[in-house]
Formats: sequence, C-alpha cells, structure tokens
Amino acid sequence: MSQKEKPAIDNFNSTAELTSNPGFQSSLSIASKDVINEKAYNPFEHRQVEHPTTTVGAIAHILKACIGTGVLAMPAAFKNAGLLAGVIGTVFAGFVCTHTVQMVVTISQQVCVEAKKPSMSFAETCGASFEYGPKRLRPWGNFVKTLIDYSMAVTYLSVLCVYVVFIGSSCKEVLDYYYPGYILSIQTYCVLTLVPLALLCQIRNLKYLVPFSALANALLVVVFGITLYYVFVDLPPISEREMVANVNQWPLFMSTVIFAMEGIGVVMPVENEMKNPQRFLGCPGVWNVSMVIVITLFGIVGFFGYLQFGDLAKGSVTLNLPEGDMIAQATKVIMAVVIFFSYALQFYVPMEFIGRLLQRRQSNSYENVIQVGIRTTIVTGTVAIAAAFPNLELVISFVGAIFFSTLGLLIPATIDTVYHWEKGFGIFKYRLYKNIIICLISIIALISGAYVSILGMIEDFSHSEIELEDHNSTDSTLMY
Repeated sequence: MSQKEKPAIDNFNSTAELTSNPGFQSSLSIASKDVINEKAYNPFEHRQVEHPTTTVGAIAHILKACIGTGVLAMPAAFKNAGLLAGVIGTVFAGFVCTHTVQMVVTISQQVCVEAKKPSMSFAETCGASFEYGPKRLRPWGNFVKTLIDYSMAVTYLSVLCVYVVFIGSSCKEVLDYYYPGYILSIQTYCVLTLVPLALLCQIRNLKYLVPFSALANALLVVVFGITLYYVFVDLPPISEREMVANVNQWPLFMSTVIFAMEGIGVVMPVENEMKNPQRFLGCPGVWNVSMVIVITLFGIVGFFGYLQFGDLAKGSVTLNLPEGDMIAQATKVIMAVVIFFSYALQFYVPMEFIGRLLQRRQSNSYENVIQVGIRTTIVTGTVAIAAAFPNLELVISFVGAIFFSTLGLLIPATIDTVYHWEKGFGIFKYRLYKNIIICLISIIALISGAYVSILGMIEDFSHSEIELEDHNSTDSTLMY
C-alpha cells in the first residue's frame, strides 16, 4: 500500500505516536534489513491503564452487564416459544451473540495494529473497519463512527424507558395490593418516578453513585435468590406447558432474548481495561466463559419460570411472585430500588456522548443551566415514552428488536464483511456467507419483532382507552 493509499486516521484520538510508512523497499536496499527486522506493533504493550482489570474481574463486569432485567424477562420469552423451542432458541441466540462480539473484538485488535493505537471503542472500531477496508468505503469511516455513537446513545435511552416501566410496574403491584382503595394506573406510577429520577441524574460525578451501585448489586443477589425459591417451589408437570408455541409468537421470544443477552456496549470497555487483554478471546477466554454462564442461567430461569407460571408469566418474573406473601412483595420493592439506581448508571452512557458534543462549544457560559436542562429533558422524555407504552414485555421486545438486533448482530456482521472484503473471506468464502446469514437473522428479528411488538402496543393502547371510557361512564352513572 502506498502512502497515498494509506487511510487517514485523524478522526481517531490516540495516545500513541504514529510511525511513518516506509513504503515499498527493494530487496537490494540497505534499509530493507531494518524494515524486515522491525517488530510488529503490539497494541497490548502500549496500553497504559491506571487500574487494569484482572481476568476474574473482567468476567464479573460482563456478568454484571448481561445479567440484569433481561434475565427476569426470560420466563415471558419462553411463553412465546415453548419449553423445547425456548431451550433451543436460547442456545442458538446465545451462540450468535457470542460470535458477533468475538468478531468485533477481533477486528478491534487487528485495526489497532494497523492504526498503531493501543485500543479502540466500539464506535471507533466500526469506523476503522471502513478506514482500513475497501478503498471506495474509506471516506465513510468517520461517518460510520459518528453514526454508531448516536446509535449507542439512542439504544441506551431506550433501555432507560424499560427501566421506568419496570419501576412503575413493581410499585403498582405492591401498592395496589396493600391500598386497594387507591388503585392508580401504571401510567401514573411511571410519571411519579419523574422527580426522583431527575434529581438522581443531576449527580455528574460517577464516584458518588459507587456506594449505591454496590448496594444495588448486593440487593440483586437477594432478589435472584428469593425469586428462584418461588420459581422452584411446587413445580407443575412439564406436560402442562407447551413444548413449541405458535410461530407467530416467536419474534417476541427472539427479540426478548437478544435484549437480555446482548452486551455489545460493555465489551470493548472491559477488553480495553484488562491487564491481560489477550485472554479475552480464545478457549476458555473471558468472553466464552462469561457467555456459557449467561446462557446457562438464562435457560434455567426461562425454562423453570415458564414451567411455574405458564401463560401468566409477566415481563419480569418478580411480578409473578405471590401478592399475599410479605417476602415476595418486599422482593418487588427491592428490585424497583435496584433498577432505580441502575437507571442512574445507565444514564451516564448517553450523557458521556452528549458531554463530548458539548465540549465543542466555544464558550462555557450557562454550563450548569445547560447540564440541568439536558438531564431533566432526557429523564422527562424516557418517562413520557414509558407512560405511553407501559407493557413491560412488549417494550423489552421492541427495544431488543430495533436496537440490540441492529447493534449486536447487523453491525458486527457488516463491519466484519467490510474489513475482510479485500483481505479474503477464507476457504469457500465461508466468512461472507456466515455474515450474510447473521445479517438475515438480524433483519428478520428486527422486522418481525418490531411488527409484533407494535401491534401489541396498539392493542394495549386501545384497551386502555376503552377501560378509561368505561370508568368515566360508570362515574357519570353514579353521579345521577
């Protein structure tokens, strides 16, 4: 590759100095010996991490990111697939999600060598795959990087909407039981979260949330323990549940599983902070070990949760816990608290991107006013969307179908194809055909999952309007 053909990488920030391209050297050149003996750039040797993460710590971070509200939605996912189809589908989805992340990390490590950069984020990796791909696509590198940045921000904003619905649903379950005379709608409970969430998200330094995060993690373990106890008590026979559900429901299953398992947003930060990043991939490897644990846990919770609650399984299995049990009701409240603090942590993902955009301002005037305004607006927006579509199961399915199937499946397969377009796709072009299959899976999950979820949301919205009209007519009759 000549100097003119070497892609520009000015769009990527780097702490490493870029060496000049020596260009083509004749075999008779005196300098050729130095070129041949020059040691290849090793990005791992140039990473300067103040507090590197151990291998065990990296596994813990990935498990923390993947095991959250998603695992609690697995019984509802199995409801849309059946016991047998749910197990097969969970293993299949887990395998695909594991492989797509491996593709992203592999490409990131390879382009780091070419760009002579110690590490890259997910967005930078996507942009660099174009920069170091086919010549015609190289000018698109910066656009792709920016597009992925915006997509990541929107994706995590959608996750915040799921969190609001989860908090509102949990509070409604408990308060409706203990205060039957003051039953409020789920929309009302979502709106009531606005002020507490807006105040919590005004905290700009993440370190002040560390104690709350630690408390939330401890409480999450308690919630899982209590929930699994109720799941395994007095299990009905397997014959009472469907082995394979109606095909029309499968899109909801797939999009929910993708939402639950996909951890594309946390993978590159974990790999970049590892003390021994070469241990992230491979067998056993940090990522493979983590995903085996995740797939196993998700399969167990989904299988036995659906076996226990059947078609009554809700968007979070905690909502199926018995209403008359004090411990079960306390579990719902604890889980709402966990998600409340998790909202603040997830909030920092889009705010970090917005903060980088604000740094481009030429003036720092009204900085506090702008920060407060943006943070309050984001929280208000997520609460408003959650109140408009408060069905937790359908919201999770919709977010998984639209955002996580795109970022977690479609984008990795696309950048892998672009990066290897001129480098070769292997024997019989297996890599190309494999990526095409992944893209098709992503598109099918996106279209079918979004379609079924939207239909369900419209139906729920219609039912809500009918119930509201009936309630108003009843009140009018009582007045007369």
